[in-house]
Amino acid sequence: MDPRARVAILSSIITAALVYAALEWRPDASASADAAAEDSAPRITFAAPFETVPTAEPQPPPRPADVSQDSPDGDERNNIDIYRRYSRSVVNVASTTYSYAFFFRAVPETGFGSGVVIDDEGHIVTNYHVIQDANAELVVTLADRSRHAGVVVGVDPRNDLALIRVDADDVDWVPLPMGTTCGLQVGQKVLAIGNPFGLDRTLTTGIVSSLGRAIQAPVVNRDIIIEGVIQTDAAINQGNSGGPLLNTDGELIGINTAIVSGATGIGFAIPVETVRRVTGDLHTYGRVRRVYLGIDPRSPALSSLGSPLVQALRLGTDSGVLITGLTPGGPAEAAGIRGPTRLEPIGGVYFPLGGDVIVSVDGRDVRGLADVSAALETRRPGDVVPIGVVRGGERMELEIELQEEPVAR
Repeated sequence: MDPRARVAILSSIITAALVYAALEWRPDASASADAAAEDSAPRITFAAPFETVPTAEPQPPPRPADVSQDSPDGDERNNIDIYRRYSRSVVNVASTTYSYAFFFRAVPETGFGSGVVIDDEGHIVTNYHVIQDANAELVVTLADRSRHAGVVVGVDPRNDLALIRVDADDVDWVPLPMGTTCGLQVGQKVLAIGNPFGLDRTLTTGIVSSLGRAIQAPVVNRDIIIEGVIQTDAAINQGNSGGPLLNTDGELIGINTAIVSGATGIGFAIPVETVRRVTGDLHTYGRVRRVYLGIDPRSPALSSLGSPLVQALRLGTDSGVLITGLTPGGPAEAAGIRGPTRLEPIGGVYFPLGGDVIVSVDGRDVRGLADVSAALETRRPGDVVPIGVVRGGERMELEIELQEEPVAR
């Protein structure tokens, strides 16, 4: 068939179909289709008769809520006021260390923590573990985002504290006032400000969960106990270390230092009394002045010797520190405390025996040298304290005048 004939036939068929559709269309068919669609779709109706709403007069923007009225005890207002007044007292402390890769290529590693401005001379207290590896660079970032070089004034690993200083004449320092833990009670509200995970000047709140805790200082290769620590459930995370724990007056009552790994809401802060004493010594002397007894640091706790050996030695006590040596001319020797008098073979090793067993210091029972150090931590040179010893099976009470611990060289 001729192609032109095919085109003519197809055109005729299409035209006829269009004419048929136009002639057979009825409005009722469309209504039926709409009704079917309506049955299959969710029904939406007005809850009330529709009414035209008259145009309202322009209204001013709403005022911020009066926080003191919204919260009966003014708790929110207290949080806001403290943050506004003292968040500038909290700084970010960045310590940079360098390790060396192949071909002695220096690789920097930076850690972050928090710090507290304590005077208008640029002195800042933080944790020792925040800056202990800062062998190359220490940078302090203030609330106005300005960055300054920090200089270490002194450190106290035993209490995990450090004092640093920023020399900047153009900074308007806002020192945080120091309070006291005297009268502090479990259940009281506390606030923490710090830089968790680099989020600068973050505020969290909580309560005092417990008082007088003892924790191990987070210092490498040291068996040291920090006492009098405040436990709180205020959120403390990485980067909060060195930041302040505040009371509701905005006063410093502790330096946040540690958390329980894997736990939620268990944080610890070094009490402000320790902070005040340590920073005072670091500022004046560059070190903390401590007292000592003058006994051999290798003197063992009886508990470490084992019960059978302690019973065989017939010391008259199963708890305390057995003195195995004294510092010549030291406080213990001057007080009449007795050192070892003989060597006896025990298990193939000659052991110094005959010395006193220290069972108490300043009215506190001791089980090891860590307890002795803790008992003397707040004492100063020249203080006289009682010390209990067991000698030849009998308990004796002596008095010892404390001397300053010699500086290690």
